[in-house]
Amino acid sequence: MKKNIAIIMGGYSSEYGISMKSGNVVHKYLNPDKYHAYRLIISKEKWFYLDKDDNEFPVDRADFSISPNGQKIHFDCVFNAIHGTPGEDGLMQAYFELLGIPHTSCNHYESALTFNKRDLLSTLKPYAVPCAISYHLNKGQQVDEDAIVEKVGLPCFVKANRAGSSYGVSKVYQKEELHSAIESAFKEDDQVIIESFLEGTEVSVGVITFKGEVTVLPITEIISENDFFDFEAKYQGKSQEITPARINEAQEQNVRKLAEFIYKTLGLKGYTRSEFIFIDDVPHLLEVNTTPGLTEESLLPQQARTAGISLEELFDSAIEEALR
Repeated sequence: MKKNIAIIMGGYSSEYGISMKSGNVVHKYLNPDKYHAYRLIISKEKWFYLDKDDNEFPVDRADFSISPNGQKIHFDCVFNAIHGTPGEDGLMQAYFELLGIPHTSCNHYESALTFNKRDLLSTLKPYAVPCAISYHLNKGQQVDEDAIVEKVGLPCFVKANRAGSSYGVSKVYQKEELHSAIESAFKEDDQVIIESFLEGTEVSVGVITFKGEVTVLPITEIISENDFFDFEAKYQGKSQEITPARINEAQEQNVRKLAEFIYKTLGLKGYTRSEFIFIDDVPHLLEVNTTPGLTEESLLPQQARTAGISLEELFDSAIEEALR
């Protein structure tokens, strides 16, 4: 009997448009012989099911059901394709866990932890996971530019603490640029993390549970045409993404081992994609994404393709894992 799968997409953040693309790709590639796939749009204004003719039907939030044509439909599993809040920060996960509905992403605590860059890096610090030196700032606190430069040096990166797709990220070369960079980050979040600049090869590593096994996918090397891997580089073709990465054997072994260690240590599930920068042969962690992009061009699907995993297999495995 076919399973009813809700593919949730959209969200409340600047990543709404990218999430819509990811969700539509999942909808396109889910096996129609195994699943009834439903596109559910989650936005600040409303939650609704969008049928193939673009008719909208509201979601009953009491039990996360829909009633197109007066017939109530419950879901066997939720495929989470929301980047940013509320799909990547634990809110939707907690809701589904309360309702007892299986979903394809991490549990609510792990999602919230990894989405908060500052908390993630603090949690991994006792495990000696290498990362950049950082300075933390909350909205309303006094900005001491001298203290920031003294701690992290120049150039440095100013980032919104809880945002994705490089929204609210600036590379700062002069102390005088800090103020506007911090203001830009505060537009995305009321917490900011300022990090020392790490000079080295940047790579992205997908770690997933595939057919019951924790699997490290082929590594992608990222070469941005811009100053760093910003929104344009990620989504508008201003970067080279080379899979498998042109790194030496020691670097490859080190980053694969570290990415898998982080996945298992934090108790992650489903798809994750972590970003690292090498200083010599040592990978330094930048961040962990627990609902990475799933368009045909996105890094995780690229890595899966290189590993010989089709999008249909990739998406099917996520549902199978959630239903175990």
